Amino acid sequence: MTNAWRALVKWLLVVLLPTILFLLPVPAGVTPQAWRLLTIFVGTILGLMLQPLPLGAMALVGLAAAALTGALPAGQVFAGYADPLVWMVLAAFCISRGMIKTGLGRRVALLFIRALGHTSLGLGYSVVASDAVLGMVIPSNGARAGGIVFPIVKSLAEAYGSRPGPTAARLGAFLMLMVYHCDVIVSAMFFTGNASNPLIASLAQQVTGIEISYNRWALGAIGPALVSMLVVPLFLYRTGPPAVKHTPAAAEFATAELRQLGPMVRAEKVMLGVFAFITLLWMTKGWNNIDYPIAALAGLTILLLGGVLTWDDVLAERNGWDVFVWYGAIYQMARALTEAGVTRVLAQAVGQLISGTIWWAALLVLVFIYVYAHYAFATITAHVSAFYAAFLLVIIAAGAPPYLAVLSMSYVSSLGASLTHYGTTTSPIYYGAGYVTQGAWWRIGLLVATINTLVWLAVGAVWWKLLGWW
Repeated sequence: MTNAWRALVKWLLVVLLPTILFLLPVPAGVTPQAWRLLTIFVGTILGLMLQPLPLGAMALVGLAAAALTGALPAGQVFAGYADPLVWMVLAAFCISRGMIKTGLGRRVALLFIRALGHTSLGLGYSVVASDAVLGMVIPSNGARAGGIVFPIVKSLAEAYGSRPGPTAARLGAFLMLMVYHCDVIVSAMFFTGNASNPLIASLAQQVTGIEISYNRWALGAIGPALVSMLVVPLFLYRTGPPAVKHTPAAAEFATAELRQLGPMVRAEKVMLGVFAFITLLWMTKGWNNIDYPIAALAGLTILLLGGVLTWDDVLAERNGWDVFVWYGAIYQMARALTEAGVTRVLAQAVGQLISGTIWWAALLVLVFIYVYAHYAFATITAHVSAFYAAFLLVIIAAGAPPYLAVLSMSYVSSLGASLTHYGTTTSPIYYGAGYVTQGAWWRIGLLVATINTLVWLAVGAVWWKLLGWW
Protein backbone atom coordinates (compact mmCIF):
# COMPACT_ATOMS: atom_id res chain seq x y z
CA MET A 1 0.00 0.00 0.00
CA THR A 2 1.41 3.38 -1.01
CA ASN A 3 1.73 6.29 1.39
CA ALA A 4 -1.16 8.07 -0.34
CA TRP A 5 -3.46 5.08 0.21
CA ARG A 6 -2.36 4.76 3.83
CA ALA A 7 -3.16 8.41 4.41
CA LEU A 8 -6.57 7.98 2.73
CA VAL A 9 -7.44 4.96 4.90
CA LYS A 10 -6.44 6.89 8.02
CA TRP A 11 -8.64 9.84 7.06
CA LEU A 12 -11.57 7.51 6.32
CA LEU A 13 -11.28 6.02 9.81
CA VAL A 14 -10.93 9.45 11.41
CA VAL A 15 -14.10 10.66 9.66
CA LEU A 16 -16.18 7.45 9.60
CA LEU A 17 -16.42 6.63 13.32
CA PRO A 18 -17.38 10.17 14.41
CA THR A 19 -19.96 10.27 11.61
CA ILE A 20 -21.56 7.04 12.79
CA LEU A 21 -21.50 8.34 16.35
CA PHE A 22 -23.11 11.62 15.24
CA LEU A 23 -25.99 9.77 13.55
CA LEU A 24 -26.86 7.82 16.69
CA PRO A 25 -29.65 9.15 18.95
CA VAL A 26 -28.43 11.67 21.50
CA PRO A 27 -28.43 9.99 24.93
CA ALA A 28 -30.63 11.33 27.68
CA GLY A 29 -28.86 13.94 29.77
CA VAL A 30 -26.63 15.12 26.90
CA THR A 31 -27.36 18.23 24.84
CA PRO A 32 -27.06 18.10 21.00
CA GLN A 33 -24.21 20.61 21.21
CA ALA A 34 -22.29 18.44 23.68
CA TRP A 35 -22.92 15.35 21.52
CA ARG A 36 -21.45 17.17 18.50
CA LEU A 37 -18.40 18.03 20.57
CA LEU A 38 -18.03 14.39 21.63
CA THR A 39 -18.09 13.18 18.02
CA ILE A 40 -15.44 15.74 17.06
CA PHE A 41 -13.37 14.83 20.11
CA VAL A 42 -13.49 11.14 19.16
CA GLY A 43 -12.35 12.02 15.65
CA THR A 44 -9.54 14.15 17.02
CA ILE A 45 -8.34 11.37 19.33
CA LEU A 46 -8.42 8.94 16.39
CA GLY A 47 -6.36 11.48 14.48
CA LEU A 48 -3.82 11.61 17.28
CA MET A 49 -3.64 7.81 17.22
CA LEU A 50 -3.42 7.32 13.43
CA GLN A 51 -1.70 10.62 12.63
CA PRO A 52 -2.79 11.37 9.06
CA LEU A 53 -1.37 14.78 10.02
CA PRO A 54 1.18 15.64 12.74
CA LEU A 55 -0.27 15.88 16.26
CA GLY A 56 -0.43 19.67 16.42
CA ALA A 57 -2.05 19.98 12.99
CA MET A 58 -4.57 17.27 13.82
CA ALA A 59 -5.56 19.01 17.04
CA LEU A 60 -6.11 22.28 15.18
CA VAL A 61 -8.35 20.47 12.68
CA GLY A 62 -10.44 19.19 15.59
CA LEU A 63 -10.57 22.62 17.20
CA ALA A 64 -11.63 24.22 13.90
CA ALA A 65 -14.35 21.60 13.41
CA ALA A 66 -15.66 22.24 16.94
CA ALA A 67 -15.75 25.99 16.28
CA LEU A 68 -17.37 25.79 12.83
CA THR A 69 -20.11 23.41 13.99
CA GLY A 70 -20.87 25.42 17.11
CA ALA A 71 -19.84 22.52 19.35
CA LEU A 72 -17.60 24.98 21.17
CA PRO A 73 -18.80 28.58 21.64
CA ALA A 74 -16.52 31.22 20.11
CA GLY A 75 -15.39 32.37 23.54
CA GLN A 76 -14.22 28.88 24.49
CA VAL A 77 -12.42 27.77 21.34
CA PHE A 78 -9.01 29.03 22.42
CA ALA A 79 -9.58 28.94 26.16
CA GLY A 80 -7.27 25.94 26.52
CA TYR A 81 -4.30 28.07 25.47
CA ALA A 82 -5.01 30.48 28.31
CA ASP A 83 -4.76 27.76 30.95
CA PRO A 84 -1.63 28.14 33.10
CA LEU A 85 -0.81 24.41 32.97
CA VAL A 86 -0.43 24.53 29.19
CA TRP A 87 2.10 27.34 29.53
CA MET A 88 3.89 25.47 32.32
CA VAL A 89 4.48 22.53 29.99
CA LEU A 90 5.81 24.82 27.25
CA ALA A 91 8.13 26.63 29.68
CA ALA A 92 9.41 23.33 31.05
CA PHE A 93 10.16 22.08 27.53
CA CYS A 94 12.23 25.22 26.92
CA ILE A 95 14.04 24.70 30.23
CA SER A 96 14.87 21.14 29.14
CA ARG A 97 16.45 22.66 26.03
CA GLY A 98 18.75 24.56 28.38
CA MET A 99 19.72 21.27 30.04
CA ILE A 100 20.77 19.88 26.66
CA LYS A 101 22.38 23.07 25.34
CA THR A 102 24.57 23.66 28.40
CA GLY A 103 25.52 19.99 28.68
CA LEU A 104 24.38 19.88 32.32
CA GLY A 105 22.05 16.94 31.68
CA ARG A 106 24.89 14.96 30.12
CA ARG A 107 27.20 15.85 33.02
CA VAL A 108 24.63 14.58 35.55
CA ALA A 109 24.31 11.27 33.67
CA LEU A 110 28.09 10.84 33.44
CA LEU A 111 28.54 11.50 37.16
CA PHE A 112 26.07 8.74 37.99
CA ILE A 113 27.78 6.36 35.54
CA ARG A 114 31.18 7.07 37.06
CA ALA A 115 29.81 6.28 40.53
CA LEU A 116 27.60 3.27 39.80
CA GLY A 117 28.48 1.89 36.39
CA HIS A 118 30.86 -0.93 37.34
CA THR A 119 28.41 -3.74 36.47
CA SER A 120 25.82 -3.99 33.71
CA LEU A 121 22.97 -3.73 36.24
CA GLY A 122 24.68 -0.86 38.04
CA LEU A 123 25.28 0.83 34.69
CA GLY A 124 21.58 0.65 33.92
CA TYR A 125 20.71 2.03 37.34
CA SER A 126 23.17 4.90 36.94
CA VAL A 127 21.48 6.03 33.74
CA VAL A 128 18.02 5.59 35.26
CA ALA A 129 19.06 7.62 38.33
CA SER A 130 20.07 10.54 36.12
CA ASP A 131 16.75 10.28 34.27
CA ALA A 132 14.90 10.38 37.61
CA VAL A 133 16.77 13.50 38.76
CA LEU A 134 15.98 15.28 35.49
CA GLY A 135 12.36 14.13 35.73
CA MET A 136 11.88 16.35 38.78
CA VAL A 137 11.61 19.35 36.43
CA ILE A 138 11.70 18.22 32.79
CA PRO A 139 8.23 17.04 31.64
CA SER A 140 9.48 15.70 28.32
CA ASN A 141 10.54 12.06 28.46
CA GLY A 142 11.69 12.60 24.88
CA ALA A 143 14.11 15.32 25.99
CA ARG A 144 15.28 13.35 29.04
CA ALA A 145 15.53 9.75 27.93
CA GLY A 146 15.76 10.56 24.24
CA GLY A 147 17.83 13.72 23.90
CA ILE A 148 20.13 13.38 26.92
CA VAL A 149 20.30 9.73 27.98
CA PHE A 150 19.93 7.73 24.76
CA PRO A 151 23.17 8.88 23.05
CA ILE A 152 25.10 7.92 26.19
CA VAL A 153 23.42 4.48 26.41
CA LYS A 154 24.16 3.79 22.75
CA SER A 155 27.80 4.85 23.13
CA LEU A 156 28.24 2.59 26.17
CA ALA A 157 26.76 -0.41 24.37
CA GLU A 158 29.02 0.13 21.38
CA ALA A 159 32.04 0.56 23.65
CA TYR A 160 31.54 -3.10 24.63
CA GLY A 161 31.16 -4.22 21.03
CA SER A 162 27.39 -4.57 21.31
CA ARG A 163 25.55 -3.47 18.17
CA PRO A 164 22.23 -4.41 16.56
CA GLY A 165 22.30 -7.98 15.30
CA PRO A 166 24.41 -10.89 16.57
CA THR A 167 26.12 -8.85 19.32
CA ALA A 168 22.95 -7.12 20.62
CA ALA A 169 22.70 -9.48 23.58
CA ARG A 170 26.20 -8.60 24.83
CA LEU A 171 24.90 -5.46 26.54
CA GLY A 172 22.87 -3.21 24.25
CA ALA A 173 19.55 -5.08 24.33
CA PHE A 174 19.50 -5.17 28.13
CA LEU A 175 20.40 -1.49 28.48
CA MET A 176 17.83 -0.35 25.93
CA LEU A 177 15.05 -2.30 27.63
CA MET A 178 16.01 -1.38 31.19
CA VAL A 179 16.43 2.34 30.54
CA TYR A 180 13.24 2.58 28.48
CA HIS A 181 10.99 0.69 30.91
CA CYS A 182 12.44 2.53 33.91
CA ASP A 183 11.84 5.83 32.12
CA VAL A 184 8.17 4.83 31.98
CA ILE A 185 8.33 4.46 35.77
CA VAL A 186 9.98 7.90 36.05
CA SER A 187 7.16 9.27 33.89
CA ALA A 188 4.73 8.10 36.57
CA MET A 189 6.87 9.25 39.52
CA PHE A 190 6.69 13.02 39.23
CA PHE A 191 4.09 15.66 38.46
CA THR A 192 6.57 16.66 35.75
CA GLY A 193 7.38 13.07 34.72
CA ASN A 194 5.66 13.52 31.37
CA ALA A 195 3.52 16.13 29.68
CA SER A 196 0.21 14.38 30.47
CA ASN A 197 0.55 14.43 34.27
CA PRO A 198 -0.59 18.06 34.71
CA LEU A 199 -3.60 17.19 32.53
CA ILE A 200 -4.31 14.18 34.75
CA ALA A 201 -4.17 16.33 37.88
CA SER A 202 -6.52 18.87 36.30
CA LEU A 203 -9.03 16.21 35.19
CA ALA A 204 -8.94 14.59 38.65
CA GLN A 205 -9.73 17.91 40.30
CA GLN A 206 -12.56 18.64 37.83
CA VAL A 207 -14.16 15.23 38.33
CA THR A 208 -13.63 14.69 42.07
CA GLY A 209 -12.41 17.95 43.56
CA ILE A 210 -9.23 16.19 44.72
CA GLU A 211 -6.06 18.23 44.15
CA ILE A 212 -2.73 16.46 43.62
CA SER A 213 0.13 18.87 44.32
CA TYR A 214 3.72 18.45 43.14
CA ASN A 215 4.78 17.20 46.58
CA ARG A 216 1.79 14.90 47.02
CA TRP A 217 2.34 13.36 43.59
CA ALA A 218 5.99 12.58 44.42
CA LEU A 219 5.25 11.36 47.96
CA GLY A 220 2.48 9.07 46.74
CA ALA A 221 4.74 7.66 44.04
CA ILE A 222 7.88 7.02 46.06
CA GLY A 223 6.69 3.75 47.68
CA PRO A 224 5.52 1.85 44.56
CA ALA A 225 8.17 3.50 42.36
CA LEU A 226 11.05 2.18 44.47
CA VAL A 227 9.60 -1.34 44.33
CA SER A 228 9.10 -1.06 40.56
CA MET A 229 12.66 0.20 40.14
CA LEU A 230 13.88 -2.87 41.99
CA VAL A 231 11.60 -5.48 40.42
CA VAL A 232 11.61 -4.47 36.73
CA PRO A 233 15.41 -4.30 36.20
CA LEU A 234 15.88 -7.61 38.05
CA PHE A 235 13.14 -9.19 35.93
CA LEU A 236 14.83 -7.96 32.73
CA TYR A 237 18.21 -9.09 34.01
CA ARG A 238 16.98 -12.62 34.77
CA THR A 239 14.92 -13.10 31.61
CA GLY A 240 17.50 -11.58 29.22
CA PRO A 241 20.82 -11.35 31.02
CA PRO A 242 23.56 -9.47 29.16
CA ALA A 243 26.65 -11.44 28.21
CA VAL A 244 28.77 -8.66 29.68
CA LYS A 245 28.23 -8.63 33.45
CA HIS A 246 31.05 -6.32 34.55
CA THR A 247 31.53 -2.92 32.95
CA PRO A 248 34.59 -1.19 34.43
CA ALA A 249 35.16 0.53 31.09
CA ALA A 250 31.85 2.38 31.54
CA ALA A 251 33.18 4.22 34.60
CA GLU A 252 36.40 4.91 32.68
CA PHE A 253 34.35 6.19 29.74
CA ALA A 254 32.42 8.53 32.04
CA THR A 255 35.62 9.75 33.68
CA ALA A 256 37.18 10.50 30.30
CA GLU A 257 34.05 12.29 29.10
CA LEU A 258 33.88 14.38 32.28
CA ARG A 259 37.54 15.25 31.90
CA GLN A 260 36.84 16.38 28.36
CA LEU A 261 33.88 18.48 29.55
CA GLY A 262 36.14 20.17 32.09
CA PRO A 263 34.87 22.16 35.08
CA MET A 264 31.37 23.58 35.04
CA VAL A 265 31.13 26.77 33.01
CA ARG A 266 28.95 29.76 33.85
CA ALA A 267 26.00 28.59 31.71
CA GLU A 268 25.91 25.22 33.47
CA LYS A 269 26.02 26.86 36.89
CA VAL A 270 23.13 29.15 35.98
CA MET A 271 21.22 26.16 34.62
CA LEU A 272 21.85 24.19 37.81
CA GLY A 273 20.72 27.16 39.91
CA VAL A 274 17.51 27.49 37.90
CA PHE A 275 16.86 23.75 38.20
CA ALA A 276 17.21 23.94 41.99
CA PHE A 277 15.20 27.18 42.14
CA ILE A 278 12.20 25.77 40.24
CA THR A 279 12.25 22.51 42.21
CA LEU A 280 12.32 24.45 45.49
CA LEU A 281 9.41 26.67 44.45
CA TRP A 282 7.33 23.66 43.39
CA MET A 283 8.09 21.77 46.59
CA THR A 284 7.20 24.74 48.81
CA LYS A 285 4.10 25.89 46.93
CA GLY A 286 2.03 25.24 50.05
CA TRP A 287 3.48 28.29 51.75
CA ASN A 288 4.97 30.44 48.97
CA ASN A 289 1.64 30.47 47.03
CA ILE A 290 3.51 30.65 43.70
CA ASP A 291 1.68 28.51 41.16
CA TYR A 292 3.64 25.90 39.21
CA PRO A 293 3.38 27.70 35.84
CA ILE A 294 4.64 30.97 37.36
CA ALA A 295 7.65 29.16 38.86
CA ALA A 296 8.44 27.57 35.48
CA LEU A 297 8.05 30.93 33.71
CA ALA A 298 10.34 32.57 36.27
CA GLY A 299 12.99 29.91 35.64
CA LEU A 300 12.76 30.37 31.89
CA THR A 301 13.03 34.15 32.32
CA ILE A 302 16.25 33.75 34.34
CA LEU A 303 17.73 31.57 31.60
CA LEU A 304 16.86 34.22 28.99
CA LEU A 305 18.19 37.12 31.08
CA GLY A 306 21.33 35.14 31.90
CA GLY A 307 22.05 34.41 28.26
CA VAL A 308 21.83 30.65 28.76
CA LEU A 309 18.97 30.56 26.29
CA THR A 310 18.21 33.00 23.49
CA TRP A 311 14.79 33.79 22.10
CA ASP A 312 15.82 31.86 18.98
CA ASP A 313 16.36 28.83 21.24
CA VAL A 314 12.80 29.22 22.56
CA LEU A 315 11.40 29.56 19.04
CA ALA A 316 13.43 26.54 17.93
CA GLU A 317 11.91 24.30 20.63
CA ARG A 318 9.68 22.57 18.08
CA ASN A 319 8.58 19.74 20.34
CA GLY A 320 7.52 22.19 23.03
CA TRP A 321 5.46 24.33 20.66
CA ASP A 322 3.94 21.22 19.06
CA VAL A 323 2.86 19.96 22.49
CA PHE A 324 1.54 23.45 23.33
CA VAL A 325 -0.71 23.40 20.24
CA TRP A 326 -2.24 19.95 20.62
CA TYR A 327 -2.22 20.02 24.42
CA GLY A 328 -4.21 23.25 24.56
CA ALA A 329 -6.77 21.97 22.05
CA ILE A 330 -7.27 18.56 23.67
CA TYR A 331 -7.31 20.09 27.15
CA GLN A 332 -10.11 22.47 26.23
CA MET A 333 -12.28 19.86 24.48
CA ALA A 334 -11.86 17.40 27.37
CA ARG A 335 -12.71 20.10 29.89
CA ALA A 336 -15.77 21.20 27.92
CA LEU A 337 -17.04 17.61 27.73
CA THR A 338 -16.64 17.21 31.48
CA GLU A 339 -18.41 20.50 32.19
CA ALA A 340 -21.26 19.51 29.84
CA GLY A 341 -21.77 16.27 31.78
CA VAL A 342 -20.96 14.00 28.83
CA THR A 343 -18.19 12.17 30.67
CA ARG A 344 -20.50 11.48 33.61
CA VAL A 345 -23.27 10.14 31.36
CA LEU A 346 -20.85 7.82 29.56
CA ALA A 347 -19.44 6.66 32.90
CA GLN A 348 -22.94 5.85 34.16
CA ALA A 349 -23.57 3.75 31.04
CA VAL A 350 -20.34 1.81 31.54
CA GLY A 351 -21.03 1.55 35.26
CA GLN A 352 -24.21 -0.41 34.59
CA LEU A 353 -22.05 -3.20 33.13
CA ILE A 354 -20.27 -3.71 36.46
CA SER A 355 -23.25 -2.99 38.67
CA GLY A 356 -23.14 -5.11 41.83
CA THR A 357 -19.41 -5.85 41.54
CA ILE A 358 -17.29 -5.46 44.68
CA TRP A 359 -15.49 -2.12 44.44
CA TRP A 360 -11.96 -3.51 44.67
CA ALA A 361 -12.70 -6.02 41.92
CA ALA A 362 -14.17 -3.27 39.75
CA LEU A 363 -11.10 -1.11 40.37
CA LEU A 364 -8.73 -3.95 39.50
CA VAL A 365 -10.54 -4.93 36.30
CA LEU A 366 -11.08 -1.38 35.04
CA VAL A 367 -7.52 -0.29 35.78
CA PHE A 368 -6.11 -3.21 33.79
CA ILE A 369 -8.51 -2.53 30.91
CA TYR A 370 -7.40 1.10 31.03
CA VAL A 371 -3.70 0.15 30.95
CA TYR A 372 -4.05 -2.40 28.13
CA ALA A 373 -6.10 0.08 26.11
CA HIS A 374 -2.80 1.86 25.50
CA TYR A 375 -2.19 -0.60 22.66
CA ALA A 376 -4.44 1.73 20.67
CA PHE A 377 -2.56 4.93 21.50
CA ALA A 378 0.71 6.49 20.41
CA THR A 379 0.79 9.12 23.17
CA ILE A 380 -0.01 9.04 26.87
CA THR A 381 -1.94 12.30 26.55
CA ALA A 382 -4.31 10.92 23.89
CA HIS A 383 -4.97 7.89 26.11
CA VAL A 384 -5.61 10.06 29.16
CA SER A 385 -7.84 12.47 27.25
CA ALA A 386 -9.97 9.65 25.90
CA PHE A 387 -10.46 7.45 28.96
CA TYR A 388 -9.16 8.88 32.24
CA ALA A 389 -12.19 10.86 33.43
CA ALA A 390 -14.75 8.25 32.38
CA PHE A 391 -12.90 5.31 33.98
CA LEU A 392 -12.30 7.31 37.14
CA LEU A 393 -16.00 8.09 37.49
CA VAL A 394 -16.98 4.45 36.94
CA ILE A 395 -14.50 3.21 39.57
CA ILE A 396 -15.79 5.73 42.11
CA ALA A 397 -19.40 4.88 41.25
CA ALA A 398 -18.57 1.22 42.01
CA GLY A 399 -17.81 2.27 45.58
CA ALA A 400 -14.03 2.68 45.53
CA PRO A 401 -12.62 5.33 47.87
CA PRO A 402 -12.22 8.46 45.69
CA TYR A 403 -8.63 9.16 46.72
CA LEU A 404 -7.57 5.57 46.04
CA ALA A 405 -9.26 5.68 42.64
CA VAL A 406 -7.63 8.99 41.69
CA LEU A 407 -4.14 7.89 42.71
CA SER A 408 -4.41 4.46 41.05
CA MET A 409 -5.65 5.89 37.76
CA SER A 410 -3.18 8.78 37.80
CA TYR A 411 -0.04 6.70 38.28
CA VAL A 412 -0.90 3.80 35.98
CA SER A 413 -1.67 6.21 33.13
CA SER A 414 2.02 6.17 32.19
CA LEU A 415 2.61 2.44 32.66
CA GLY A 416 0.81 1.34 29.48
CA ALA A 417 3.56 3.01 27.44
CA SER A 418 5.68 -0.10 28.10
CA LEU A 419 3.39 -2.22 25.93
CA THR A 420 4.48 -1.22 22.43
CA HIS A 421 7.26 0.35 20.38
CA TYR A 422 5.07 3.41 19.76
CA GLY A 423 3.54 3.95 23.23
CA THR A 424 5.24 7.28 23.97
CA THR A 425 7.83 9.65 22.51
CA THR A 426 10.84 7.60 23.59
CA SER A 427 9.49 4.24 22.36
CA PRO A 428 10.53 4.57 18.70
CA ILE A 429 13.91 5.98 19.79
CA TYR A 430 14.92 2.96 21.89
CA TYR A 431 13.18 0.39 19.69
CA GLY A 432 14.59 2.07 16.59
CA ALA A 433 18.13 1.50 17.86
CA GLY A 434 17.64 -2.04 16.53
CA TYR A 435 18.80 -4.05 19.54
CA VAL A 436 15.42 -5.68 20.25
CA THR A 437 13.02 -7.28 17.75
CA GLN A 438 9.42 -6.11 17.61
CA GLY A 439 8.14 -9.48 18.85
CA ALA A 440 10.47 -9.42 21.86
CA TRP A 441 9.65 -5.78 22.55
CA TRP A 442 5.90 -6.49 22.65
CA ARG A 443 6.27 -9.71 24.66
CA ILE A 444 8.52 -8.10 27.27
CA GLY A 445 6.43 -4.93 27.23
CA LEU A 446 3.26 -6.85 28.10
CA LEU A 447 4.98 -8.55 31.04
CA VAL A 448 6.58 -5.33 32.32
CA ALA A 449 3.32 -3.34 32.04
CA THR A 450 1.48 -6.08 33.93
CA ILE A 451 4.14 -6.33 36.65
CA ASN A 452 4.28 -2.56 37.03
CA THR A 453 0.51 -2.23 37.28
CA LEU A 454 0.32 -4.95 39.94
CA VAL A 455 3.13 -3.31 41.91
CA TRP A 456 1.62 0.15 41.79
CA LEU A 457 -1.84 -1.10 42.75
CA ALA A 458 -0.70 -3.41 45.56
CA VAL A 459 2.21 -1.48 47.03
CA GLY A 460 0.51 1.82 46.26
CA ALA A 461 -2.67 0.89 48.12
CA VAL A 462 -0.66 -0.07 51.22
CA TRP A 463 1.60 2.99 50.98
CA TRP A 464 -1.30 5.43 50.56
CA LYS A 465 -3.10 3.74 53.48
CA LEU A 466 -0.04 4.23 55.67
CA LEU A 467 0.00 7.90 54.65
CA GLY A 468 -3.65 8.11 55.72
CA TRP A 469 -4.86 9.20 52.31
CA TRP A 470 -7.77 6.77 52.06
